[in-house]
Amino acid sequence: MSQANVVGWFEIYVEDMVRAVHFYKSVLQCGEFEDFSFADEKLMGFPGVENGLYASGALVKSDGYSPGKGGTMVYFNSADCAQEEGRVVAAGGKVLVPKHAIGEHGFVAILEDSEGNSIGIHSRQ
Repeated sequence: MSQANVVGWFEIYVEDMVRAVHFYKSVLQCGEFEDFSFADEKLMGFPGVENGLYASGALVKSDGYSPGKGGTMVYFNSADCAQEEGRVVAAGGKVLVPKHAIGEHGFVAILEDSEGNSIGIHSRQ
């Protein structure tokens, strides 16, 4: 059995791609997104490393899907989730649950992105 993570890809649905890319770049400070668009779907891939650790994914604008609360939640890795939490409001989002301990697993902050999706930020400290 391999040591690969079971999650291979994720998609976060958006209404306004420019606004969403700005939000994630501002909060995560993760670099440039890659355009993976095709046919009627606009996809902007999160910066990643081929064959690197963890899963990668994209922001997606498509007629068949819409953003919102209550769906699947993606947790992004961080050195200290308080840093990303501190950038959320200025980037057009909301802090839903401030950084808090989750026992031996570290800390999380639950945020709302510019499109109304709930996302988590996880850190060990």
